[in-house]
Amino acid sequence: MLYPKFLKEKDTIGITAPSQGVGDNIESFEKSLTTLTKNGYQIKETASVRNKGITSTTGEKRSKELDELITDTNIKMIICATGGDFLVDMLPSINWESIRKNPKWIMGYSDPTALLYITTTKLDIATLYGCNAGSFNQTKLHQCLKNTLEILRGKIVEQKSFAFYQKDWLEETDGYHLTEPVYWEDLNGEVNIKGRMIGGCLDCLKDIIGTSYDYTKDFIERYKEDGIIWYFDVCELSVEVFYRTLFQMREAGWFQYIRGMVIGRVAVPSCFYKDFSYQDALKKLFPDIPLIFNADIGHVPPKMTIINGSIAHITCKNGKGAITQTL
Repeated sequence: MLYPKFLKEKDTIGITAPSQGVGDNIESFEKSLTTLTKNGYQIKETASVRNKGITSTTGEKRSKELDELITDTNIKMIICATGGDFLVDMLPSINWESIRKNPKWIMGYSDPTALLYITTTKLDIATLYGCNAGSFNQTKLHQCLKNTLEILRGKIVEQKSFAFYQKDWLEETDGYHLTEPVYWEDLNGEVNIKGRMIGGCLDCLKDIIGTSYDYTKDFIERYKEDGIIWYFDVCELSVEVFYRTLFQMREAGWFQYIRGMVIGRVAVPSCFYKDFSYQDALKKLFPDIPLIFNADIGHVPPKMTIINGSIAHITCKNGKGAITQTL
């Protein structure tokens, strides 16, 4: 596994929009950039970052703008501007060989999942799942965002479960509105596992199962001696689609060397069958492996930053958990 160089003071962060552009959220985005510059970094944006629409520009242009940052030796890290739904349109035109030859950290979450996941599983280059470039829009940063900045500098902090989470989606707020107690559910009993970590947004990963962009079997075969810990961020999959997606992954061989699975809080939960829950789905599919549900991962803040390709030690007991990652 290749781990890119971490950031130093005055390094330049490149921001590109592989899915949507920032659109009407300019003020919030600018506030986030101010946070990054106050932390000692310079910023370079590609041309389409601030565009409106369901995508920032065409798939071909998004790939070209990504490659501009990949090949620019002054850019030390790349952060995706925001999420969206149609990053898949750029997959056919991404220059993967360019990424291989110019390894640097790429960070994002939600729709950028495919870019991160393929970079790690195909190229053996670690990536960061946790924040987009607009995530740092707080006057006083929450500890989870401070942790992210520490990780970008190379200090791989232990990330412990937080006390409260934000139940409702709120736009343009200065800080999270944390009202609900955090409780990590260990569905098959107390968890204490170690293995190589990989995953992302399940809503996005389901679209590459069995395609020419699915390098999962090669990846898990390379690291089978480590064992694989899967993590999934679920945005808006219903329980039924959640179940069928994990079933398809299981039958496609993704979980052959699994040590355990961690699922974040579901951002938009739904189910037609009122007596069948996300927890039921997990326990039905995986009755014998360590399972954690409602972890601090994904769309519902606060959230942890996960290093795809790292070795992780994960514990969960009595509703509390921790993730320690090593390179």
